[in-house]
Amino acid sequence: MATPKSKVSKSRRDKRRAQFTARSKAAGTTTCPNCGEPTLPHRACRHCGHYKGRLVTRKSANS
Repeated sequence: MATPKSKVSKSRRDKRRAQFTARSKAAGTTTCPNCGEPTLPHRACRHCGHYKGRLVTRKSANS
């Protein structure tokens, strides 16, 4: 296995870890123009099944 040549200081370690939270943020949401519910961008609406003004999925009676 590879072994570190020298100790990584707390400062250097924390600088590296500070970038992690910026990349792991959750995706923003948009509002569906058909029903107004929040949805993920570039996805069909989970509530009404519309995407780009068209019905792409039908809601089942159980949901």
